[in-house]
Amino acid sequence: MILEMKVPSPGESITEVEIAEWLVEDGDYVEKDQAIAEVDSDKATLELPAEVSGTITLKAEEGDAVEVGAVVCLIDTSATKPEGSSDEAPKEEKKETAPKKEVSKPTEESKTYATGTPSPAAKKILDEKGIDAKSVSGTGRDGRITKDDAVNAVPSMGTPSGGNRGTSRSKMSMLRRKVAERLVEAKNTTAMLTTFNEVDMSPIFDLRKQYKEDFKAKHGVSLGFMSFFSLAVVRALQLYPAVNSMIDGKEMLSYDFVDISIAVSGPKGLMVPVIRNAENLSFRGVESEVKRLALRARDGKITVDEMTGGTFTISNGGVFGSMLSTPIINPPQSGILGMHNIVERPVAIDGKVEIRPIMFVALSYDHRIIDGKESVGFLVAVKEALENPIELLMDNNIKKALEL
Repeated sequence: MILEMKVPSPGESITEVEIAEWLVEDGDYVEKDQAIAEVDSDKATLELPAEVSGTITLKAEEGDAVEVGAVVCLIDTSATKPEGSSDEAPKEEKKETAPKKEVSKPTEESKTYATGTPSPAAKKILDEKGIDAKSVSGTGRDGRITKDDAVNAVPSMGTPSGGNRGTSRSKMSMLRRKVAERLVEAKNTTAMLTTFNEVDMSPIFDLRKQYKEDFKAKHGVSLGFMSFFSLAVVRALQLYPAVNSMIDGKEMLSYDFVDISIAVSGPKGLMVPVIRNAENLSFRGVESEVKRLALRARDGKITVDEMTGGTFTISNGGVFGSMLSTPIINPPQSGILGMHNIVERPVAIDGKVEIRPIMFVALSYDHRIIDGKESVGFLVAVKEALENPIELLMDNNIKKALEL
């Protein structure tokens, strides 16, 4: 029996996917539920499992865009599973024969590259210009470089080293193209503005130093910075609800809940999974959800539903060493908070200079619905909560807040 495998729908409103990579070869025997391909949608990369066991025949190439419901491969369920040794031999033969072709290329190219020598007059001109004769194509007999060839030769910019100047071209994945479109859309359709501030991270450093071991032992996750920032954002959004709003046509749509998108770097590019109802989560709840979503994004198992929605975004460029940036809004949201690296800096404390761990933070916002008062007030509220977390985020009860 021949089974036609069709592209399942990865999510609502998605009508097309792209074959990112086949994980099997044409003619291979596959087991039921074995991952046979990775497919890119405009929101996520998903694995395509085999529906039955049998011999597979591929009907689409890597990079092909196929509609949801289209047949991408056939599986012959009547085929019997071959012995493991029979599959390995052909692959080993391919590996042995492949290098032989590559070894012969440099020899052939070197003969062609140095074809012809310059005439004495041509050599003098080339020497004066600082041009290597090997880089000039001769038009004389047997490829000899003539005086005219030397006169017309143009020296390359910079040092004529004769080094590799090759280029390569590869197709952008559907996910990467969609990210690019959304970034351009955000720049072109929003009145984006960024405001900055700095945060003294000493109080959070002290809390983590004192309680991180007990927290990890009790909950199985680390007490990181994301829980402090997420809960500080929840508090600030409740104080300034305009930042937790979006434009819908001629109306302003505001939310009484907080779904925080967290920008993470996955194997296929930037992804923004969503922490749902962050206003109801504790420190443990935020850290557990951040870890779960980050692992799923890293392993390519994140689903479209887990990245859909979100009312506000937090982006942590500090993990890559960024000191300061202007993050781009994640439409249709109206605000995004950028975290950056923490650096010890001299600051004035009660008239004295002290060294403190300082983080610069940035809020990019849509000025069409968020005024300067709300944007600056929001960022100041985040700063206040991070610099006084025991009172403003833990209600003066550290152990209860950390569930220790």
